[in-house]
Amino acid sequence: MSAALFSRVNDAARPCLPAILARWLPDGKREGHEWVARNPRRGDQNPGSFKVNLTTGRWADFATSDRGGDPVSLAAYLFGMRQGDAAAKMASMLGIKCTA
Repeated sequence: MSAALFSRVNDAARPCLPAILARWLPDGKREGHEWVARNPRRGDQNPGSFKVNLTTGRWADFATSDRGGDPVSLAAYLFGMRQGDAAAKMASMLGIKCTA
């Protein structure tokens, strides 16, 4: 998976983040420039510590050390897959052709 494809996927995903996050983290809500939700990867009972910046795609769980810098890393984290696989799945979802 090329760095160029990662960039293309992340660039295409950023403007769509509110819709993507509503699908991936449906219990979350927009608070300013962030999507705030429960972390589905742990027994998170209340939203507040898991946040995604809707402009940059940077995300963090402030109750743990889990964090990342873009939508691809968020997909990899949420769905327990490697970043290359997450980028390929997101490329398909966003209509981006993966070329060698």
